[in-house]
Amino acid sequence: MGRRLLLSLLSYGLVLAGLATLNRGLLVLAIPLLLYLAAALLDRPEVIQLKASRSLSESLLHPGQPVEVTITVTNQGRSLAEVVLADEPPAGTNVIEGETSLLAMLPAGATLEWRYAIAGARGSYRFTGLQATVRDRFGMFTMQALVRVPGQFLVLPEITRLRRVEIRPRQTRVYSGQIPARQGGAGVEFFGVREYQPGDPLRWVNSAASARYPESLFITEFEQERVADVGLILDARHQSDARKAENSLFEQAIRATASLADTFLSAGNRVGLFIYGAYLDWTLPGYGKVQRQRILQALARAELGEGQVFETLEHLPTRLFPARSQLVLVSPLLKEDPDMLIRLRGHGYRLLVISPDPVAFERQGLAASREVELATRLAHLERSILLDKLRQADIRVVDWPVDTPFAQAAHAALSRVGRI
Repeated sequence: MGRRLLLSLLSYGLVLAGLATLNRGLLVLAIPLLLYLAAALLDRPEVIQLKASRSLSESLLHPGQPVEVTITVTNQGRSLAEVVLADEPPAGTNVIEGETSLLAMLPAGATLEWRYAIAGARGSYRFTGLQATVRDRFGMFTMQALVRVPGQFLVLPEITRLRRVEIRPRQTRVYSGQIPARQGGAGVEFFGVREYQPGDPLRWVNSAASARYPESLFITEFEQERVADVGLILDARHQSDARKAENSLFEQAIRATASLADTFLSAGNRVGLFIYGAYLDWTLPGYGKVQRQRILQALARAELGEGQVFETLEHLPTRLFPARSQLVLVSPLLKEDPDMLIRLRGHGYRLLVISPDPVAFERQGLAASREVELATRLAHLERSILLDKLRQADIRVVDWPVDTPFAQAAHAALSRVGRI
């Protein structure tokens, strides 16, 4: 029973009893209670007029990096004898320093400020508002209000530096880079020998070939190296994910995609990102550090999705990617996926599939038994058949057991590529 109701009933009872029995003592006892209630009624809070603002020390963070939240509140109404301000940190974050609530007295026109620090895993985090609870001096009346104090920060995915990822798309761009262009000219790798033409550097003269044919002069051609268009495709379909405790294949795939984007952009390539899940999330292709930041922010916001339209890769909008460019799919792969990937290969795209192994990932969370071992062997066999089907279609596949660091797996599988 609330204090106000208890005092009201008690004073009302004393007055009735005093009037019924004509006992002045009971009426006298009711007077302090009535005065107390009257004072509380006069002091009760009216409309809460608070203005609040929020500032964050950083809006883009790395995993585990704390962000300091500073909240400033100004009272634009009458004096508040007791106000409780409670901020609600976004779900998935942990408070590592300070308090998210505050009890204070706030006179008219006064301003208060407090800070606390939180941290979270990869993701996009939004603040909603500040819950304000105001009480009178006597603790009889309470009023609550939600003060909107927006704010947002992103925790970017972790990036593992890769030494090099060798790709050979069927078509390159005009700018100088690190990808063999299948054309002779200035470069490092031997490409062929041809007759000398006016304007060719004399240092390219092939003395051995020229000596065999005294009437002609031959030069050594090198393969030009240029930049290329690279389309990264992240599989965000709910049915392709596997989860174990707080870890998931999707998080592993995001970190791998971030590392690949960083590597391709550092090499000067034009890179775009497509997140294929409940909806189409397309980051337009671009170059350099600005594009790197755009892709990392898109990956920070990435979430698993589920929709009938995107259950398979059939609806992958291939027109977003330049013809004959390099596509990199990061996906555990479903049994229906190879057919679409083979069609993409037939349309002239070079395909690289980074496939986190869901069988090995889920096996780690199961107790050892004969049934589990048999099921694991069957699942590995099915997966091997699926990956072999892709390799037979001239699609490069990296079968990645996620207990192996991605940098190690990428170095072993992607540091070299033959002439295609």
